[in-house]
Amino acid sequence: MEFSFPKNHKGYKEIIVQPKDTAASYGSGLIEVYATPAMVGLMESTAQQSLISHLPEGFITLGIEINVKHIKATLIGDTVQCHSTLVEVSGKKLLFEIQANDSKGIIGTATHWRYIVHQKEFFEKLIDAK
Repeated sequence: MEFSFPKNHKGYKEIIVQPKDTAASYGSGLIEVYATPAMVGLMESTAQQSLISHLPEGFITLGIEINVKHIKATLIGDTVQCHSTLVEVSGKKLLFEIQANDSKGIIGTATHWRYIVHQKEFFEKLIDAK
């Protein structure tokens, strides 16, 4: 099956940093600032959700690689805005460039590969592999 997506398709998601989003809460650090794992999750979610309406019924995308730079800390209560851009389509592989910003500027960047799968077939293969 062939897939077609708008060139340079963009995604956007925004959150307000909560105590549950901090490095101390995730266990990835000891202070109450926005955690790198939380930022990674936001980045993946932004890319994933940007394409839902462009996939045929029954298909989803799975994250297979992400290369992240977490550039600066963000405090609880600040808003984080995440922007993704689809920059390459190679068969079922999709490459995104992603940027996260808080009220003071860029806090993180990433490149992120996602892979298109048929959800039911993917789970059936996992179950059969047991």
